[in-house]
Amino acid sequence: MNPNKSFIIDELYERVNASPFVIVVDYTGTTVPQFAGLRDKLRESGAECHVAKNTYMRAALTKAGLPDISSELKGQTAFITGENDVCAAAGAVKAFAKDADKKDVFKAGILDGEALDVAKLTTLASLPSREVLLAQLLGVINEPGTQIARVLNEKVKADGGEGVSADDAAPAEEAAAE
Repeated sequence: MNPNKSFIIDELYERVNASPFVIVVDYTGTTVPQFAGLRDKLRESGAECHVAKNTYMRAALTKAGLPDISSELKGQTAFITGENDVCAAAGAVKAFAKDADKKDVFKAGILDGEALDVAKLTTLASLPSREVLLAQLLGVINEPGTQIARVLNEKVKADGGEGVSADDAAPAEEAAAE
């Protein structure tokens, strides 16, 4: 094998091996500014988009021991890898497809060693980012305590007490933080 080809395959292998996901997209008919916009959106979400020959990527995926998605590696194909948030990367691709008036952008993907079809990638793209999901989870965890505090506060007010206002709660929160 040509040493240059081996070098490229090794480089792709390192990228897919370091990433928990690979998203394969079709960029046929995309203009240079549109593709640059996709790369910018992906960079914001901690992901990267690379274009390589399908045969090189097929070899890198095989070398990494990842699922065989070679049936989707046809035509003009770009490969997206990232550090952590697959939903944000898929969402960036979905936004790119909308901006570029393209319908079928997703080809296939791999997440944590499992092959993903277009339907699963589309579902991931519609999920909120990791930060939003964590904020929602925190809200769900805090809700029971907040409701108990409201009920107790109303009980104190109903019994003739003053209750606790938001201003009164602030010194208690500061003391707890210390």
